[in-house]
Amino acid sequence: MIPHFFPDRQAVTAFIGILAAFAMTCIFTGRCGVYLPKDHGRDFAVEGKQSAGKPRGAGIIFILVFAASALLFVPLSMELCIYLILTVLEMLTGFFDDTAEKPWGEWKKGILDLFVAVAVAGTYISYNSTTITLGSLEYTLPVPVFLIAAVVLVWGSVNVTNCSDGVDGLSGTLTIITLSTIYILIRILGEGEDFAFPILLFIGCILGYLWYNAAPSRLLMGDAGSRGMGVFISLAILKTGSPLLYIPAALMLILDGGLGLFKVFLIRVFKIHILKNTLTPLHDHVRKKLGWSNTQTVFRFAIIQIVISAATVYLLLL
Repeated sequence: MIPHFFPDRQAVTAFIGILAAFAMTCIFTGRCGVYLPKDHGRDFAVEGKQSAGKPRGAGIIFILVFAASALLFVPLSMELCIYLILTVLEMLTGFFDDTAEKPWGEWKKGILDLFVAVAVAGTYISYNSTTITLGSLEYTLPVPVFLIAAVVLVWGSVNVTNCSDGVDGLSGTLTIITLSTIYILIRILGEGEDFAFPILLFIGCILGYLWYNAAPSRLLMGDAGSRGMGVFISLAILKTGSPLLYIPAALMLILDGGLGLFKVFLIRVFKIHILKNTLTPLHDHVRKKLGWSNTQTVFRFAIIQIVISAATVYLLLL
């Protein structure tokens, strides 16, 4: 909105926008967090009972602040507006689950995730090419194939990010590193420039949330935050035109949250039991089996992802 009135002041507008997104997230989280539903703790999670009584569902705050900030400070297009709506919609599916007395079942959440994933993939195809690149390699996929692949990417990103949310500050920190990596990739590849500034706004909002979620946390993002972050990550990597780079850019989210999904898939579909001595999500394994503290878990997972991201960026520069 604002950039349309001051087209020659976009740099200043962007600077103010990032600061405003962070500040508004801090203010609204501090003032509205007490009205969020309370967490009941999780019996199956390591130290899960320690979260009992804390406000959860704070994702509704920083996702809505992001959407409002984007409407105010980002030069809008119809494509971006649709993405904002879908990000908020995915957040709401998580928030209603956070507020429900009885958690939603896997099928209900899975169908809602699928609906959003199809909408994201369909919107992307409507406004962008189905050509994917990886370095000097370039290949144009048939629309149906790209649609299926994009749906898998979005659904996977939502669920691995959701599953990684179990330690104060972990999923938010890893998401910031992943999005920062994707921002650099956009600058290197020259694709998705219109999505670069929204990424920085989103990072600013997550940082505002982490102000209260850093260990020991005062509140939790809940499914509202993790699902919203997951769909936004998938949008950002799609806009680079190199969706395969999701793997190195979000590897720790994939390993932490995706390992359990992979184990369950193999057991239910093929009756194959693997990694019997490995707890999932992986953050539970390192805390219980290796004795890592919550702070060590966040820092070490973040360090590993930073190293992987730095190597990926340097490889692309070469």
